[in-house]
Amino acid sequence: MKLTAIGCIETTSIARGYQIADTMLKAADVKLLMNRTICPGKYMVVIGGETDAVKSSIAEGQIIADDTLVDDFIIPNVDPQIFPAIAGSQIIPELKALGVIETFSVASLIEAADAAVKAADVQLIQIHLAMAIGGKAYFTLTGTVADVEAAVQAGVDYIKSKGLLVAKVVIPQPEPDILADRI
Repeated sequence: MKLTAIGCIETTSIARGYQIADTMLKAADVKLLMNRTICPGKYMVVIGGETDAVKSSIAEGQIIADDTLVDDFIIPNVDPQIFPAIAGSQIIPELKALGVIETFSVASLIEAADAAVKAADVQLIQIHLAMAIGGKAYFTLTGTVADVEAAVQAGVDYIKSKGLLVAKVVIPQPEPDILADRI
């Protein structure tokens, strides 16, 4: 299966989250990328696959989510960097400038990360989704100072339109030890 699209449903109900995941997997040929509880007592289902399959799967999940739906999205032509960054398997050869964006929503963060990496020549380091951080999410990326600033601004512009930005940071010359496990 080709992973060209990504979709997510975030719900207030853990029980309904399991039902949503089951329904989404039965609705279309998609790959389950993440299926778990998130703080504070919410549930998240993230899938990948071809665009039409992801759209069908998300549509069925939305029906099941009903009034428990917090946020959702579909990114049809997702940047390939998103998948290893979510999995936490992205290793970078060199830490240049560091950009960090923090949001109140898992779904909006993934969308902002996609916008950021499409806006400038940067490399995603990690996408951290809501575990042990009060339901918030953040991502880190690296590149030249100018590229990191442009990427962070693109991500912030997206998140601000939803009113979900917590904070953004660009560190021109970060100490490598702050990300020692990623380089």
